[in-house]
Amino acid sequence: MNQHGALEDILVLDLTRVVSGPFCSSMLGDMGARVIKIEMPERGDDSRAYGPVVNGESAYFALLNRSKEGITLNLKSPEGKAIFLEMVKKADVVLENYRPGVMDKLGLGYDVLKKVNDQIIYAAVSGFGSYGPYSQRPGYDILAQAMGGLMSLTGPKGGEPTRAGNAMGDMLAGMNMMIGVLAALHARTIIGKGQRVDVALLDSVVVSLENAFTRYWNTGKLYVRNGNAYAALAPYDSFNAKDGLVIIACGNQSLYEKFCLKVVNKPEWISDERFKNNMARVEHMDELKALIEDWTKDYTVDEIVEKVLAAGVPSGPVYDLSQIVKDEHIAGAREMFPIMHHPVIGDMPVNGDAVKLMETMPHVTKPSPLLGEDNERVFKEFLGYDSDKLAELKEKGVI
Repeated sequence: MNQHGALEDILVLDLTRVVSGPFCSSMLGDMGARVIKIEMPERGDDSRAYGPVVNGESAYFALLNRSKEGITLNLKSPEGKAIFLEMVKKADVVLENYRPGVMDKLGLGYDVLKKVNDQIIYAAVSGFGSYGPYSQRPGYDILAQAMGGLMSLTGPKGGEPTRAGNAMGDMLAGMNMMIGVLAALHARTIIGKGQRVDVALLDSVVVSLENAFTRYWNTGKLYVRNGNAYAALAPYDSFNAKDGLVIIACGNQSLYEKFCLKVVNKPEWISDERFKNNMARVEHMDELKALIEDWTKDYTVDEIVEKVLAAGVPSGPVYDLSQIVKDEHIAGAREMFPIMHHPVIGDMPVNGDAVKLMETMPHVTKPSPLLGEDNERVFKEFLGYDSDKLAELKEKGVI
């Protein structure tokens, strides 16, 4: 395998904290970019205090901050600002997720940085974006899910809007931030300069709802929460088996007919006016689900999956986390839980990379840094500071 990283010639200065920004920078690091995480002296990233904690270190922080070096720098101090600007001269990318305007107040906004280095890509992620009526509101994942519509689509039939079980808004924004950075890096070769990338959690959730808005615009009707069923297709849902839930996903008429003829031996379900085409099945999905569950209740999940797949119809189990981490495809062949060797926590599995570049495969390049772990090496490399200068800066609270 080629030992190069896809982004090995890219230097990233990472000012982000908690989830969305660190997720972006960890992916950049896995792809070979040199990522230097910059934290406040003594306190560091807020997520260093998040559990689970192992041997005094946050596994939460460790997951989202692997493949990075780590330094401390007080950007509120004049010397800290000066040091950061010197580092920007050599960087390709600056990432931040402060509330819009904070970096400008510090004297380190994009308009300042581009004068220092007109090639810099300045990527910021925030709750509501850098402009618009809500730009100054504090932003959290749950607000993005609520205001972006994801909660309105999610929940049990007849139930209340429900937050997705993970920080979906944060994770989507982190991915979009990475896409923006990569696009801006390419655009730099075309336009000859860097640019600002603006990503909002709210926008990231809104765009992820795919055809929900199209349905609304064309029907004028609001989505009715319907558990695991899908408003556009049927049967495309979870069904109760003897020992759990199983997914059967008939994405077109041909698959539905295969299911009826080859799996349940019910040709009459094809000619039934209620189920004759997808539109009819969506309208009568509850009746169809009851009929299918009358069949699935007599089999285990594994038996159903085997029977349905054998007929060429998509099917799979509804896994819990304990099953996912043992799955031969996900955890095995796709290597979605590599082991990271952390100096304090020890060996810990982490989420792998969803993007597989077959010639420059992403991988965890180093464990998450201890607070200020790389101060001496980085400041010596970038600014030529010796031990005495570093001690002086530490005494003054600059690093």
